[in-house]
Parts: sequence; C-alpha cells; structure tokens
Amino acid sequence: MSGTPTRILLADDQDDVRSGFRLVLDSQPDMTVIGEAADGATALELARHLRPDVVLADIRMPRLDGLELTRLLAGPESTRPTKVVVVTTFDLDDYVHTALHHGACGFLLKRSGPNLLIEGVRAAMAGDALISPQITVRLLRRLSPPTPSHPHPGPGPEALTDRERDIARLVARGLTNQEIATELVISAGTAKTHLANIQAKLKLRNRVEIAAWSWRTGLTPPAS
Repeated sequence: MSGTPTRILLADDQDDVRSGFRLVLDSQPDMTVIGEAADGATALELARHLRPDVVLADIRMPRLDGLELTRLLAGPESTRPTKVVVVTTFDLDDYVHTALHHGACGFLLKRSGPNLLIEGVRAAMAGDALISPQITVRLLRRLSPPTPSHPHPGPGPEALTDRERDIARLVARGLTNQEIATELVISAGTAKTHLANIQAKLKLRNRVEIAAWSWRTGLTPPAS
C-alpha cells in the first residue's frame, strides 16, 4: 500500500497487551504505532497532542475508562473527532451499544486475533465499522425473520449474484474476510471486493449491516 502509514495510539492498562498490539501493527507496512498509554486520562492527553489517525482503546482502564475516552475523542461534542476502535476482553451488550453510541468505529474482542485487529484499523480508516464476528452473531440472533405482513423493506436476496449471496450468508455467520476466502476458495482481496459490491448494491455501510440484512431477509436462517 502507498501513502503515509496510519498513525495509531494504543490505550490499555496491560503492558503485555500493548506490546503484542505494537508487534502486530508495526509489522504492517501501512501502519505505525506512535504512542502508548496505560490509562484513559493519559490516552486522552496523548491523543490531543499527537493527533493519531486511530486510537485502540480498552474499556476498563484507570482514571478514565475507554467508553468515556471514546465519547471525548469521537463523540458529537469532540471538536477534532478521532477514530476510536474499542478492543476489549468484555463483550457485554451494554458496552457494545455505548461504545458505538459514543462514536466508536469498531468493537473488537482481544481473543479475535491479530488479523481482525489489522482489519479493524483498516476498516476505521476506510470509514467502516468493524465488530468482532462473535458479537455480531450474538446481537443478530434476537432478530426475527420477516413475516408476510411485515416484509423486509428494500432490496431482497435477488439483488445479489449467487456468489454475493454466499458471502452475505458467511458474514451473517460471523466469518472474517480471511475465513470467507478460505471457505469459498478465493483470495481475501476478492472477498473484500465482493463485500464492497454488496454494500453498494444494498446501500449498506458495513459488514454488520450486511449481516443484519441477511438475517432479516431470511437469506441466513436464525441460529438454533
């Protein structure tokens, strides 16, 4: 990739977590970690001073938690909004909703692995919102398929090609781009292109909305 690397600030109270994230992100040619903070207040100060492109923030931190940090950096009251991706061990629904309401452009679980961490940063830079597949699936399980009296508005599955429908189903099952590529024996880049085409056709913003659409239209049956 060309251009200036994405500048990232890490905010987590565990030294080993920050070190692990730095190793993963600094290994990417299009990313560089420019600072670290062990508490939310320091992260806020560094973010305002260093002006990173993306802040990766844990939720439970001393002095200022990650949700409040997200609100201050990315919320509607922020004078210079910063992209914040919450990366945490805790996947409580209240945390997810609060983080997204406060302006987070991603919510990832630490156990999701390095590939999704990298995807989350790139999605944030692309104006997308990436949520760990485990969370996406759990949140969408409460959705009911449409009934004849309450059909799903907008385009249906017929708006997509067979391959695009396959990919939408796998997104709704919680698979990452790499897992989709492996499942369909295609490259990760091809999977990403199909996802972009799906978003354009259905006028959806991100993979979370693709998953919701897939469940609501009945393309992906509700999990038992």
